[in-house]
Amino acid sequence: MSSRHDKEKGVNVQVLLRCRPFSDDELRSNAPQVLTCNDLQREVAVSQNIAGKHIDRVFTFDKVFGPSAQQKDLYDQAVVPIVNEVLEGFNCTIFAYGQTGTGKTYTMEGECRRSKSAPCGGLPAEAGVIPRAVKQIFDTLEGQQAEYSVKVTFLELYNEEITDLLAPEDISRVAAEDKQKKPLPLMEDGKGGVLVRGLEEEIVTSANEIFTLLERGSSKRRTAETFLNKQSSRSHSLFSITIHIKEATPEGEELIKCGKLNLVDLAGSENISRSGARDGRAREAGEINKSLLTLGRVISALVEHLGHVPYRDSKLTRLLRDSLGGRTKTCIIATVSPAVHCLEETLSTLDYAHRAKNIRNKPEVNQKMMKSTLIKDLYGEIERLKAEVYASREKNGVYMPKERYYQEESERKAMAEQIEQMGGQIENYQKQLEELQDKYVGQVRECSDLTSKLDITEKNLSQTCKVLASTNEELKKSQYAMKEKDFIISEQKKSENVLVQQACILQSNLEKATKDNSSLHQKIGREDKLSADNRKVVDNYQVELSEQISNLFNRVASCLSQQNVHLQGVNKLSQSRLEAHNKAILEMKKKVRASRDLYSSHLEEVQNVVRLHKANSNACLEEVSALTTSSASSIDEFLASGDETTSSLFDELQSALSSHQGEMALFARELRQRFHTTMEQTQEMSEYTSTFFQKLMEESKNAESRAAEANNGQINSIIDFQKTYEAQSKSDADKLIADLTNLVSSHIRRQHELVDSRLHNFKDAVSSNKIFLDEHVSTVNNLTKDAKRKWETFSMQAENEAREGADFSAAKHCRMELLLQQSVGHAESAFKHCKITHESLKEMNSKQVTDVSSLVR
Repeated sequence: MSSRHDKEKGVNVQVLLRCRPFSDDELRSNAPQVLTCNDLQREVAVSQNIAGKHIDRVFTFDKVFGPSAQQKDLYDQAVVPIVNEVLEGFNCTIFAYGQTGTGKTYTMEGECRRSKSAPCGGLPAEAGVIPRAVKQIFDTLEGQQAEYSVKVTFLELYNEEITDLLAPEDISRVAAEDKQKKPLPLMEDGKGGVLVRGLEEEIVTSANEIFTLLERGSSKRRTAETFLNKQSSRSHSLFSITIHIKEATPEGEELIKCGKLNLVDLAGSENISRSGARDGRAREAGEINKSLLTLGRVISALVEHLGHVPYRDSKLTRLLRDSLGGRTKTCIIATVSPAVHCLEETLSTLDYAHRAKNIRNKPEVNQKMMKSTLIKDLYGEIERLKAEVYASREKNGVYMPKERYYQEESERKAMAEQIEQMGGQIENYQKQLEELQDKYVGQVRECSDLTSKLDITEKNLSQTCKVLASTNEELKKSQYAMKEKDFIISEQKKSENVLVQQACILQSNLEKATKDNSSLHQKIGREDKLSADNRKVVDNYQVELSEQISNLFNRVASCLSQQNVHLQGVNKLSQSRLEAHNKAILEMKKKVRASRDLYSSHLEEVQNVVRLHKANSNACLEEVSALTTSSASSIDEFLASGDETTSSLFDELQSALSSHQGEMALFARELRQRFHTTMEQTQEMSEYTSTFFQKLMEESKNAESRAAEANNGQINSIIDFQKTYEAQSKSDADKLIADLTNLVSSHIRRQHELVDSRLHNFKDAVSSNKIFLDEHVSTVNNLTKDAKRKWETFSMQAENEAREGADFSAAKHCRMELLLQQSVGHAESAFKHCKITHESLKEMNSKQVTDVSSLVR
């Protein structure tokens, strides 16, 4: 089953990579190396610099051969198994693929010319794949000592035209022009393959004959010199070796086993701009690149499993159709260069080779033919050839015009293409049908498996149901028997142990009663201790609360005293400022009055002097009178101007003093108002604190009275409980002595009820006391919080008012100093004006005196 699955799945194409060493020109130019090979890990790394970044790309192949690898190493590791499979009856293909100048022809052919001249019939070290394969084939066949026949063909594909490289020399010389005009046609063989009509098949019997044919055909191949390769192949070549081996079956029949080896040397892809190809060489390069591009498209279509594979777009892909995705085992040898100037073509070759790894072929062994069948086929071929020769010699056949012949040939080709396409479609449909059939068979198989599993599970389920029913019945019976036995045993035990149990119960009840008494006394002691602890806590709380209240009262009193002192200081400061200001104003008024009196006296003296001069100058001349009149008028004008300035100065002084007086009165009024408001607030705060302390004292008294009442009530209840318990225990003891067996349970129940009721009362009392204390503590906390909040607001308000009063007093002080400076300035200006008037009067008087004396003289 697994071998059939592997056969249907197919085998991947084997891809090898070979890197050539640096050439002499590259070594002279010190060309950098961009490709490194790792033979052990079968990896190839390519270094690139893209946009300043160093990038390494790694490709993995089936086998990797570096620059130091020899021809023998490559052949022994890769080609020997393929040749052995050809001898087993498979069709195999080996072709080299890569850029021009990377060693494809060297890998495939090598040094064939020296093959015949090698010592001891061996091969030179430079021999390629083809001569080594030929030698291996003949060595193996001769070692098997079997009958065989070997035929070879050697063709060339140049500019999409097929040429036979093994055609005889005389025929090729005679009809060279005809062969150029009429290349060998490529036709379908009717079995899904292709054949080249008119291709020469040479029968060989030794390796030397093949070497001779290989040399003859290689010499006919078209080569040319380019910038990249001095001897560049300008065509693709296909060297085929067909082997027929005779085998004998155990029944004595003779069978013919057939194997075929195709050795392909492809022309290299090249960049026309770098290879220097011109005219015909450029056309050759274009055709080569076109065929290789078609090969790449075929590889891509096979890898991506596309429906249509473009085999017919090129004769190269038609020749390699069976090798790519067909029934042939294929090996691709990709050749690359390590130099940096070939980086682009190297990456392209690596990409194509890496993708070709995913192509899957389905190799099949060629069917063995019976010797009689092969002889019959050969006789039929001979008769057909004879008939063709006779018809051509006797001209006894069908003849038609060339145009019609070419038309029919084109129609036949078109029909063949259609048939090929339809055959491909039929194959696809058959594959789909096989897949659907496989799926259907799998689903039917799964369905049958599921039905069989379902039947088995149903049978198992029915059996388990039956077993379960029987086990349930047995279980019920056994449970009923067990219940009967348990009931009997329990009744017997009850009847036997009644007296013992009653005695034990009485003893245990007595022990429980004594334990309950001791536990009750312990509970009473714990209750006393708890009440004492509560009383201590209440006392401590009262002491701490009284201490905190006294501290709070002391702080409030100290704050009030400090605030009163501060207010008295502010009042004294304002009064001192007012007294100093009033004194300064009175002194200013006195100075102004004195200056005014002095000025008026001076005026009177001047007027008296003027009058005296007028009386004395009446007897003087008219000029003296005129001069005196003019001087008097000038003095009157000067005095009038002086009166105006002095009056304006006195007016300014009076307005400044009046405004100063008004501001001082306003300042005193505002200070009185602020002082009254602060006094009212302090009175309110003192009243609130007194009420707070009264409430606090009342709450503490209530708490003390409540705690005392609770303590007294608990003590009384405990005493009553002790008395009632002693009386009840005595009476119960007397009754128990009389009838112990009947009254033990009622005694215990009554004791429990009594203890529970008392304990419940204790719990209620404790919980009520706790609730009262919690409420009392919460009210005290609320009072303290309220007092704290009031005190904080009062302190903040007092601080703000004190700050505002200080700011206001500072502003008023600045204002009073400004007004005082203004008044001092006005007084100084008036004093200066008085001096100026005195000096001007003296000058005028002296001038007048001098003038009068001069006139008198």
